[in-house]
This record gives sequence, structure tokens and C-alpha cells, in this order.
Amino acid sequence: MSEEITSTAFFLLDERIQRFIWAQGWEALRDAQERAIPLLIKGDCDVIIAAATAAGKTEAAFFPALTHLLALKEPGLIVYVSPLKALINDQFGRLDLLCELLEVPVWPWHGDISSSTKTRFLSKREGVLLITPESMEALLCNRGSSVSAVFERTAFFIIDELHAFIGSERGKQMQSLLHRIETNLGRRVPRIGLSATLGDMQLAASFLRPGNGPAPILIESRESGAELKILVKGYEEPSFVQSSSHDGDTQDSEETITSAHVASHLFKVLRGSNNLIFPNSRREVERYTYLLNKMCATEQVPNEFWPHHGSLSKEIRSETEAALKQKEHPATAICTNTLELGIDIGAVRSVVQIGPPPSVASLRQRLGRSGRRKGEAAILRGYCIEHAVDTRSSFSTELRLSTVQMAAMISLLTKNWFEPPRAHGMHLSTLIQQILSLIAQRGGATIGQVYTQLCGLGMPFEGVSKEEFMVLVRHLGSKELLTQDSSGLLLHGRLGEKFVNHYSFYAAFNVDEEFRIINGGRLLGTFPISQMLTVGQRILFAGKTWLVEDIDEAQKSIHVVRTRGGVPPSFSGGSGRVHTMVRQEMRKILESNGKLPYLDAVAQRFLDEAREAYIHKDLANQVLIEQGNELLVLTWHGDAANETIACFLRRRGYVATLAGPGVEVIKAGRSSDDILAALLDAAVDEPPSFDILLKDATNLQQQKWDWALPDNLLRTAYASLYLDIDEAFRWIKCLDTNQVRNKSFSSAPTDNDVSGFH
Repeated sequence: MSEEITSTAFFLLDERIQRFIWAQGWEALRDAQERAIPLLIKGDCDVIIAAATAAGKTEAAFFPALTHLLALKEPGLIVYVSPLKALINDQFGRLDLLCELLEVPVWPWHGDISSSTKTRFLSKREGVLLITPESMEALLCNRGSSVSAVFERTAFFIIDELHAFIGSERGKQMQSLLHRIETNLGRRVPRIGLSATLGDMQLAASFLRPGNGPAPILIESRESGAELKILVKGYEEPSFVQSSSHDGDTQDSEETITSAHVASHLFKVLRGSNNLIFPNSRREVERYTYLLNKMCATEQVPNEFWPHHGSLSKEIRSETEAALKQKEHPATAICTNTLELGIDIGAVRSVVQIGPPPSVASLRQRLGRSGRRKGEAAILRGYCIEHAVDTRSSFSTELRLSTVQMAAMISLLTKNWFEPPRAHGMHLSTLIQQILSLIAQRGGATIGQVYTQLCGLGMPFEGVSKEEFMVLVRHLGSKELLTQDSSGLLLHGRLGEKFVNHYSFYAAFNVDEEFRIINGGRLLGTFPISQMLTVGQRILFAGKTWLVEDIDEAQKSIHVVRTRGGVPPSFSGGSGRVHTMVRQEMRKILESNGKLPYLDAVAQRFLDEAREAYIHKDLANQVLIEQGNELLVLTWHGDAANETIACFLRRRGYVATLAGPGVEVIKAGRSSDDILAALLDAAVDEPPSFDILLKDATNLQQQKWDWALPDNLLRTAYASLYLDIDEAFRWIKCLDTNQVRNKSFSSAPTDNDVSGFH
């Protein structure tokens, strides 16, 4: 830090931290650090720090928090909560040097940490504790009587990657855990939320500190990000491909041929630099790793391409992370969102997105990895794959919806818009877990105590009424998860005790049962049990081809040997739920006529063809699109509204499903007029309750403990997370009988536009 630079915040820090900053060669504090340090150093308020990746958020929290800790008369504790074990390991590496200088111990705590390290922390209970929500859950369950002693010195909770928690089961779990600790301590502990991607700062504030009291102070970094360079290439899959076999290493199909073309371009432009490739699913990670590894072998050059996804073993993921961090040789990771969060992998030259990303927020998070070196631009390389249009082409193919969605998301990214998380879901599945956990912590509790601590005013599950809670508790009793003794104390039932005493209880989210993949005694990773496997089958895993030699059902193990050839496993994954703003931006792009400068010639042709189809089909005016035995109700709304509209139609006896920018309805002998009338009838009535709307719905069990919910609460919980009844009802209300009848089946635009459809 140069003597010419003045920084009030810098001189508020402990002198040892000042010397550390000097030694690191920093020229100045970042904007987020300048603004956060004066607030946090007092240790008396909640703060959210939102800044781009590599903008110094971690230091903005830890420098003042450690300064506050060092000024205390007694040893204190900072509790850092992370969504990823890998992020904890990463932060441990970053903090250890500084904290060693300060003589402040740092304690990583998760499933891979030795029991001796945890025992040493419990004996000292000071310094910096780096922990996941699951490990915190285990602490409260197993050491309930000593919770106050473990956390009595806590000066701050620091929640990293705050956006990853908001609106999720783990987020609701974390809210509950922090509240339970504070209840035991009898005081509020200042909370610091860190995030690079927050679509709604006020919503984030209410998530970080639910209920009454002083709201968190919001710090949004004013530093502008790096220059952004974008190129989106289009690739067209032919309608017919003659299958052939070359050397036994792959099965040719229209999918793999086009993927090979994309991989060939990636090989050409990425070699020699560090990059991240996001293909949206584990299956595609395997495919592109395999293709790129094979090209390295064919060209007889060192491999530069490494896989990274959640089913790979810790060792293989660590190899990829190490390859990215070292400076001697270039490395590119083909990954899922496992490398989307803040694990330090150094700077990457570019980020590759194959197909539309799960969300604009996700795209921004991924792109934050690029352009981190001073003077370097952030580079986004997009790849859109579309089927060739022929007489059998679907509506989606004709409108090139994949390309248009990619363009819309990039457009919103450049406007600095991204999705606000759905933070108001009831998360009753997580409530069940927290009821069982609280009873474990306290050794039993009355119904009133449990309700007050979890569902009372300002509590994490405040939206649950006393009547709903009583219904839930009685149902949990019928499921043998709870029982009640003669004094009225709630205790674990037969099944409840069994679940709580198993390590899998601590996670609030579902973990699919998976088989271990073993090669010569070495664990390669895990494979979902839903995959159908037979001995002799070839699979791709960790970018290599393996032959299944043996399947051990009892030990849930698959023994494999290296071989050539194989078909990629059908890993699940893929896009998230699309927001209405994205669909509205898609429509704007289709209704405009300017070229998008970041599209290559093929991608621009896709967009031109999409615009021509939009005009030809009169989609500026059409709401109902004939598709033979199906009818597409075109809303240009998000998935939450569209699924609600589908529910409205199901209530009237139709089979209706989500279909991109609309809802697809099977006619089953009925006319389009009948379907239109059903929609208009829905607009006449008041919106139905969630319970009524989903009365005949099936497959609603999406979260870990949904199986233990009574049917009416299951429907309510599902709707709160996945439906938007208000937005759907507003769209239906915009329908006017005469206007829709005139527009829906006309062959050319009329002068009678309905702005409500936009």
C-alpha cells in the first residue's frame, strides 16, 4: 500500500493485519473493504457485502472481524459457514498464514476432518471455526447440552456464498441453526453475509436476519467489473446421420458428431490457457472430457482437460483443482456448478457455456472467474446447438429457443439483472428435520416450545400457523417419527430415533443413493443407483472409458477396468427453472430486427430464422398455437407461472405440462375453443387455494422429508416453492374473450394488439 494512498479504513485494522497487507504488496484496499471495515470493526451490526468475484469480499469480512476479536479482553470466536467442504479447505489455506501471524487458531470442521482436530477445538472454543450447515447440525444434535459452551464466545457468524443458501433447504436449515444457537446464548450474534450474486438486496437482508430488529446494512461494491468480451457460436445438428463405427472408441450419432465439432473448436481455442467449460450436466462433462482427452492423445500433446463434478471422488476433484492452480502447465476444467462457487482456482482466461445456463445469476457467477487479472477482459464463449429445421420440426426447433434463450440471458447479464431467489417457500421438509433435531438437542420438548422456537414471530418458519403445526405433529406421530410421553413432552418415535442417529440425518437435502466405482482398489467416485448397469457394459467416467467387471449389490460397489469405447452414463442435471424476465427478454429479441454483435454467422442465422418463424406464425398476436393433437398456450412467462396455469387446466380435466415459453395441452377430442373457455373460466373465479389447486396432482415429493408430510401440507409446501399463482392469475385476467378468439386462430396480424400478453 503506497504512502500516497490515504485510507481511513486501513488504519482501523490491527497493526499486524496492516503489516500483512503491506507484505502482500497491496496498492490499496478494495471498495467493499473500505466500506465494510468501519462497520464491522465495532462488532454490533449485521452486514451484507455484495461484490464481484475476486473483489476482496472475504478480506472485507475477516480483516475487521479479526481486528475486533484481537481487541477483546477474552478469547473470541468467528464462525464461518460455507456451503462446500472444498470452500472450507480453500479458506483454511487462505486464512492460515494470516491467523498464524495473529496467533489465532483456525479450525476446519466437516466430514473429512479428523476427530482429534474437532476435539482440540472443543477444548479451546476460540479462533476461527470453518464449518458446513451439516456439521453444525451434528454439533447441535449430539452436543445439545453444551451448545451454549461451544458457541459462548462467538463474535460473528460469516455466511459465505449467501446466494447459494437463499430459497434452498440448506438455507432454511442454516437460518434455523443460527437462531437456535442465539436462543441458547440469549443474545444476537452479528451476521455477515458474503455474495457475488444477489438479485434483490432487501430480500437477502430479510433472509440473513428474519424478523424484527435492526435490518442488515447493505454494501454493494461500486467497483466496475472487467471489460466483457462475448462470442456465441452456433452448431447445427443434421436431420439424418448415417451411423458408423470407426475405431470402437465412440458411437457416432447426431449428438456425438455435433459434440465432436464443438470439442474440436474448444481444443483449438483453449489449449495453452486456463479455462472453465460448463456443459450443464454431469453426463455432458463426461462427454466433453472424453472427447478433449482423446484429441490430446491423438495429437500426442500433454492432456490439458480435467473433469470436475459431484459424483467424482474427492481425489479426482482435487487433481483438477490443483491442475488449475499450478502455473507451470495450462489446464481447463470441464465442470458442473461444483466450480461455480468461490473455491480459489486462480484466474482463468475464459468461461465456456455450452447451451443456455441454468440462470442469469449462475452465468454471472461463472463469468466472475474470468478477467480477474489487472487489465484482462472477462471472456465468455457460448455454444448453441440446434437441430436442422425440417417438416417434422418442433415449435422449439423452429423458434431456435436454445439460441434465443442464451441471447436473452446474455442481454440481461449486460443490463446487470439476475434472478431474485424464491425466498418465501415454506420448506416444511426442513421444518420436520428441525423439529427432530431440536428434540435431540433438548432431550425432549413440549409442542409449545418447539412451535415458539421454530415457527413463532420472527422465527425461520414463521409462516406456519398453529393449526398447521398441530396437524403436522399429529401426522409425524402417525409416522412413528414423534411420540409424546405422559407429561406431554415430545420425544423421538421408533423411526425418528433411527433417522436422527444416522449420519445422513444432518443434511437437509436429498442425497441420491449411489454405487461406488472402484478400479483395482482405488475409489474413482460414485454413480447414481438409478443408472441401469450390467456386467460387460462400457461407461465413461472421469473422462475415461471403463468396462464393468462386477456389481456388488450388498456393498453398493461397481468394479471396473480401463477399456476403449463406451457410451456416456445418463447423469441427471441440466437447466434450472426459467424466470419470467428471461422469457420476456426472449420475446423482445424475437420482435426486434437488429443483429447481435456477439453471435457468429451460424448463431445469427439461427436468430434470423427464429424471427422469421415468429412473424410467419404471427406470434406477436397468437396465444394458442395448434400442434396437431396438442395445443400450445403461449404465455412467454416463467416456469412458476406456467406450471400454475397448467394446474388450472388440470383442474378442468386436461392433461397440461410445461413447454418452454408456454403450456402444452393434450386436446383428447376437445377443441381449442374448449381449452380457451377453460382458461377464461379460471379468470372468473378467485384464485383457488394451493390445496385445491393441487388436489389431484402426483409426484409432489421433491424434498428430503416430503414423504412425512400430510397430503394437504405437501401440496401447500410444493406450491410455495414451485408455483406463482398471482403471476399466473394476472396473465389469465389479461385474456379477453373476443380479442383472444380473433387473434388465436388468425393467419395474419390484426390491429387489435393486447399489451397484457407482453
